[in-house]
Amino acid sequence: MRESHETGGARILVVDDEPNIRELIRMRLASLGYDVIAAAGGAEALSEAHRTVFDLAIVDLKLGPEEDGLKVMEQLFLINPRLPVIILTAHGSIENAVEAVKNGAYSYLTKPYNPEELAVHIKNALEKQRLSQRVASLETMLQERFQGKNFVARSPRMKEVLGQVERAAQTEATIAIYGESGTGKELIAQIIHLQSRRSRGSFIALNCGALPEGLLENELFGHTKGAYTDARETRMGLFAQADKGTIFLDEIGDTSPALQVKLLRVLQEKELRPLGGERAIKVDVRVIVASNRDLRQAVERGAFREDLFYRVHVVPIYLTPLRERREDIPLMVDLFVQQYRAEMGKDVTGVTPAAMQKLMLYHWPGNVRELKNVIERAVILTTNSLIDEQDLIHMTHAGDVQQPAEDQGCPSYKTAKEDFEKGYLIQLLSQAKGNVVQAAKLAQRYRGDFYRLMKKYGLKAEDFK
Repeated sequence: MRESHETGGARILVVDDEPNIRELIRMRLASLGYDVIAAAGGAEALSEAHRTVFDLAIVDLKLGPEEDGLKVMEQLFLINPRLPVIILTAHGSIENAVEAVKNGAYSYLTKPYNPEELAVHIKNALEKQRLSQRVASLETMLQERFQGKNFVARSPRMKEVLGQVERAAQTEATIAIYGESGTGKELIAQIIHLQSRRSRGSFIALNCGALPEGLLENELFGHTKGAYTDARETRMGLFAQADKGTIFLDEIGDTSPALQVKLLRVLQEKELRPLGGERAIKVDVRVIVASNRDLRQAVERGAFREDLFYRVHVVPIYLTPLRERREDIPLMVDLFVQQYRAEMGKDVTGVTPAAMQKLMLYHWPGNVRELKNVIERAVILTTNSLIDEQDLIHMTHAGDVQQPAEDQGCPSYKTAKEDFEKGYLIQLLSQAKGNVVQAAKLAQRYRGDFYRLMKKYGLKAEDFK
C-alpha cells in the first residue's frame, strides 16, 4: 500500500459520478496542495482505497441510479474505520445526508457547494483526525506506561481531556487540575509531565493538605544547617529537587496565606529562599496544581490569594466524576479485575451482568479510587470465576455499594430513565465489542434507532472495540 508522505499534502479520495464536478473538485483541491485521487463510482473508489491510505474522502450521496454513497461510505469504513468522510448531497436529500452523519460521516455539504466552505470542512476534518491520532497514540503510551494504574480514556469527555493534556503539555504554562477526590488528578499531572519537554527531569508530587504548615514549608523550600534546633544538616526542598522537571501541588487551596505569598514568589521570580538561608536560589520548575474545590470561590471567600489564583489558573483542566462518564466503568472493571486476578493468583475472569448493572447504577462518590477498592475487595471475596452482585454487598464503609438512602433524595424519573438507558447501551456495546448491528439485535431494536440512542448519549462504536 502507498502511504501519504509527511512532506506532501493530505491524500483525498473524491467519489462522484458526474465527470465535470469530479474534475472540478480534483483541480480545486490540487491547487490547495492536496494529493487527490478521483473515482467515478463505488467499485473504483474501493479499489483505490485498498491500494492507498487516504486521509479523507469526499463522497457524493447519489452515485447514479443504482449506487448509494452511504453504502460506499460504510465499505470505506471497513477498510479504514477512522477515515473522515464529507458527504455531498442535493437539497432534496438532506435528510439522507443527516442520516449519513449519524452513521459516521464527518459532515455534509449541499450542491452547488461553496468551494471555500468545502476547504474549511476539509481543514477541520483533517485537524480533528490528526488530534484523534495523537490521542490514540497517547492512549497507547499510557496503557504501556500506566498499566494497572486506573487509566481508561474511552468516554468523549476523557478524550477531550486528553486533547487538552496533549496541547497543554507542549507549553510551559502553569496548569490547574480540578476534580473530585479519586478522579485521577495526580495521574493527569504525570501524563502532562511525560508528554512535556521536561519529561527527563523529576516529577515530584506533594499533597499540601496532608502536612501542617511548618512542615509543609520545610518540605517545599528546604532548610540550611542550624536553621532550627533539629536542623543538623542542610536539606534540599522539593522545589529544588524538581529543578528542570515538574512539581505537582495537590490541594493547593489548603495552604495558609503566608505560604501562598512564598509560592507566589517562586512562580513570579523563579527563585526561593530555604529556611535559615541568606541567599535566594534560582529554580527552573514547571508547576501543576490541583484542587477538589473551586479556587475562584475560595478567592471570593478570602481563603485564597487572588494574585496567586491568576498565576496558577493559566490552563485549567476539569476532570469529570465517574458518575458522569459511566461508559468508562465496564472498561475499568475489566482492567481492575485483570490486575487483581494477576496479583492474587485467583481465577476471576469478570463480573456477571447483575453485578455490572449494580456497578453502573451506583453513584460513586469516591470515583475511580472507590471503584478500584470495590473490585479489589470483590476479587478477594468471590469464590466463583465471575464476580456476582453478592460479592459487592459485604464491603467496608468506604467501599459500600448500596442504594442511596431515602433521605438522600431520589433522582427524577427522567434522570433515572436516562441513567438506565445509557448504562444499558454501554452494556450491549461492551458485550458486542462495538458491533452496532449485533448490539441492536441483542436489544431487538432497529439499527437506525440504536444509532440515534448512541448519538443521544455520545457513545461511539469504536470506543468498545
